[in-house]
Amino acid sequence: MTVNNKNKIEILAPAGNWAMLRAAVDAGADAVYFGVQGFNMRATARNFKVSELGRIVEYCHENKIKVYLTVNTIVYENEIGKVKNLLKKAKMAGIDAVICWDFVVLKEAKRLGLEIHVSTQASVSNSEAANFYYKLGARRCVLARECTLEQIREIKKSTRMKIEVFAHGAMCVSVSGRCFISQFLYGRSANRGDCIQPCRRSYDKYLLKDKEEDKELVLGNDYVMSPKDLCTLPFLDKILPFVDVLKIEGRARNPEYVGVVVKAYRDAVDAIRSGKFSKEFVKGKMKKLHEVYNRGFSSGFFLGKPINEFTDDYGSKAEKRKVNLGVVKNYYRKVGVAEIKINTNEVKLGDTVIIIGDTTGVVEQTVGSIEINHRPVKAAGKGKSVAVKVEKVVRKNDRVFLWK
Repeated sequence: MTVNNKNKIEILAPAGNWAMLRAAVDAGADAVYFGVQGFNMRATARNFKVSELGRIVEYCHENKIKVYLTVNTIVYENEIGKVKNLLKKAKMAGIDAVICWDFVVLKEAKRLGLEIHVSTQASVSNSEAANFYYKLGARRCVLARECTLEQIREIKKSTRMKIEVFAHGAMCVSVSGRCFISQFLYGRSANRGDCIQPCRRSYDKYLLKDKEEDKELVLGNDYVMSPKDLCTLPFLDKILPFVDVLKIEGRARNPEYVGVVVKAYRDAVDAIRSGKFSKEFVKGKMKKLHEVYNRGFSSGFFLGKPINEFTDDYGSKAEKRKVNLGVVKNYYRKVGVAEIKINTNEVKLGDTVIIIGDTTGVVEQTVGSIEINHRPVKAAGKGKSVAVKVEKVVRKNDRVFLWK
């Protein structure tokens, strides 16, 4: 099987808020997935309100982007009515599909005529399971992250279901994210989308010792519960022939992460199609991916079991950081200039800045000019109001950061 223009590969991007949504669209996503407050696996993300469904669909459809609503948590008896009401509103808003796995959601979505995508929470890892859900009305399946490339190839051959795989982002030490640590320690369940990730932390007071093999692990040094992030870009050409959708994890991350990662995979898919996917291409894109949030990169299960693929430090290994600078006070459209009030730090000619807003999305650019009272300067510090030429439209109250 080869990748050609008839075999459309969908790039599916995460959206946890408006800035992320716009960043995904600007970066070239084909579709976005998001949750509303309650009933999605990223309760810690800002998420959208149910009342925003119509606006989200309108904006995405205007940009020829499909819209998928995640309703993929465990649903309890007293929540059935709320779930049905949410799905009814999703149908009225024009949502393109619902991502789910609880049977009450699947049944109601089917009754309403909503397209159904089976969540990775269902842990589908074989064609029999995929075909079972197909008979129930689902038309796409997000495979368990524990499937190898060879297994994905065999599943694809034996089902009519469209195959979606996670291509980039966080991985969980538990199968398909079915972890109970956060629930046991803090009463905040990963299976309700409320995981606070105690697995990522340092536990340097505790020593694990395997008496049979005489091996020791200090959790604070080895982070044995915290896998590296998945990154398939270096071998993406091997995956595309066997999947229909590349899914990017990250609804709880930040807008610049979404923009950089979606753009990297958009460009990679296009490069594979045009025969321009090379070692140099991959090297350049990996450099960009290392700039934004990551815990180090792993090939996951695609090329075999990721033995000892754990991060060796707490938090992100991103090679760049956002540093607060200020806020946009005005934007002068005719001349393409933003007035920026600097609240902290200093900006200089040649600096890279990121401007983020709910309507603007993410604008990253090099500072090529700075003026104070119409006079050019080389730098400006805290308390100054400066005029900066910007490459895209920005808006009042957009936040401005140094990217360094």
